[in-house]
Amino acid sequence: MDVKMEASWKRRLAEEFEQPYAAELAAFVRKEYTDATVYPAPAHIFRAFDVCSFDAVRVVILGQDPYHGERQANGLCFAVSPGVTLPPSLKNIFKEISDESGTPPATDGDLSRWGKQGVLLLNATLTVRAHQAGSHQGKGWEQITDAAVKALSDEREGIVFMLWGNYAKQKGAHIDRTKHLVLESAHPSPFSAHSGFFGNGHFMKANEYLVSRGGQPIDWS
Repeated sequence: MDVKMEASWKRRLAEEFEQPYAAELAAFVRKEYTDATVYPAPAHIFRAFDVCSFDAVRVVILGQDPYHGERQANGLCFAVSPGVTLPPSLKNIFKEISDESGTPPATDGDLSRWGKQGVLLLNATLTVRAHQAGSHQGKGWEQITDAAVKALSDEREGIVFMLWGNYAKQKGAHIDRTKHLVLESAHPSPFSAHSGFFGNGHFMKANEYLVSRGGQPIDWS
């Protein structure tokens, strides 16, 4: 599987890309882009890694699928490009940040500003068919993104992992909690945000942890 990816990540994931499943995944994805409308744009499939190199990661937020609506997916989980209407989950994320910080909720869904501060915004599945949630699950993406999470857990220390909802909790089950801070809660979706996402304090807790280790806080605004 020939991959254009930020060099530090490509080194860590090279063994995965050499596995037979990766070739099958590449063939499947190429055919999907030919036969159907697929998100995000091909140049943005690995954008989460491009925006935040391996050694720069300080916080990991795990999503499930890219958005499957027109113009929404941009390669960063939960994010949308400038000018795109905020999806409900992102609105709820901004509400929680506002409640924790006492500042007005953000209105710009371009979260690359977080990525540049060391926040890896990683979906488990990196592509999806338009209007068909989950359509590219079980094709191999999860093995690649599991390998990325494992590499961070094994090789780094002091990372904050935010796991929202059961899917993310399962994906983060093997993170070494003696070396990292793992924060878990309900998902920010409107269906579950009131069941434990609102009030979870994750953004404040993440910054307290980073500062306690001598680092800079994330500007979540």
